[in-house]
Amino acid sequence: MGKVLSVNLSKAKGTRKESAPQALLIAGHGLEGDAHAGSWHRQVSLLPWEKIEAFKNSGAKVSHGDFGENLVVQGIDFQELKIGSKLSCGEAVIAITQFGKECHSHCAIYQQTGDCIMPREGVFAEVLAGGLVKAGDDAHIIAESPLE
Repeated sequence: MGKVLSVNLSKAKGTRKESAPQALLIAGHGLEGDAHAGSWHRQVSLLPWEKIEAFKNSGAKVSHGDFGENLVVQGIDFQELKIGSKLSCGEAVIAITQFGKECHSHCAIYQQTGDCIMPREGVFAEVLAGGLVKAGDDAHIIAESPLE
């Protein structure tokens, strides 16, 4: 079982996300009010808290949302999951659609530190069932593959 530690939104693509007390995940769309929401496979982005902390321990000064992640989750190793794995986050259910992403232009974090964890540690998902999500909500794996 994991825990949602931070919910983050941005009004424009290419900007850091700002922490929000809660947000509404909309089925087939993503987080209400987030610039990356829409009818595509990367409706929600997630990063594990443990990877952010390791990056911070290397000397980087970063906060939740700086990598462009919508949800920071503690206690779930996303890299052990498969495409199609389903998770509950608060009231919503999401399915993993992509691991990592290619960076076409390096972000501000990369410019400052020479590294960014989002391309290798970020996970993307689509929203299967909508609902509210907030910091402190439980997050857990419902099914580890699309066949379960």
